[in-house]
Amino acid sequence: MIVFPNCKINLGLRILRKRADGFHDLDTAFFPVPVTDALEIIPGGDTLTFTSSGINIDNTNNTCTKAYELLKKDFPQLPGAKMHLHKNIPIGAGLGGGSADGAFALQLLNNYFNLGLTAKQLIDYSLLIGSDCPFFILNKPCIASGRGEILEPVSIQLTGYSIYLINPGIHINTGWAFSHITPSEQVTAVRDIISQPIEKWKEQLVNDFENPVFIQHPSVGAIKETLYNQGAVYAAMSGSGSTVFGIFKKTDTPLFHFPVNYRVMIAAS
Repeated sequence: MIVFPNCKINLGLRILRKRADGFHDLDTAFFPVPVTDALEIIPGGDTLTFTSSGINIDNTNNTCTKAYELLKKDFPQLPGAKMHLHKNIPIGAGLGGGSADGAFALQLLNNYFNLGLTAKQLIDYSLLIGSDCPFFILNKPCIASGRGEILEPVSIQLTGYSIYLINPGIHINTGWAFSHITPSEQVTAVRDIISQPIEKWKEQLVNDFENPVFIQHPSVGAIKETLYNQGAVYAAMSGSGSTVFGIFKKTDTPLFHFPVNYRVMIAAS
């Protein structure tokens, strides 16, 4: 059995406050994007055997192996298996690829071994893997609050647009990014902004991580500027970076001249 974990982008990302548990309350919209990894499972052995190809990851400690260990703890009868991940989504890029892999692994194990877990139970397990993981259980446009686990599906219509994702290969440490944020609750709700026509997003829909990241890595900010210069209706950094995306009308054909080590990914909405 094989599944294809997809990535996400953040439409707006405001950090509202730091919580007593050390996490932050945020306000964002998650939007699924069809740039994917590939995750396969076959029966075999007494425990999990995990291998990977593509982008290099830790084969002994990753979100897929964590998903198996979480379920094995509560379902000791869970058989061994061979799991292989072909990693295509850039790592540490603000696209949630690792979170997607963990969430899809939970669903894959649940379906393959008939564990009978509900979507709510899978969301609870996924939150133990990471704050972004619950979104990938629903995997539809959502307003996210809390630390990202409180999800409310929302209608975001991007039919007629293409999404260009530019990854410069710069790894942004999420902890560093949060340490350079000053939380503020005096902001317009993301829900209210995205309910407006996309042409109005540019001046209102903000990612709080952009300022510190662009100062530390001016080349990331230059990507956003290039996307707007090429006619993007809206452009922003996703998550804590470093991937920057631009939303273009499908009738437009932007011409990019990024360095050869940059990765350009195109996804139809």
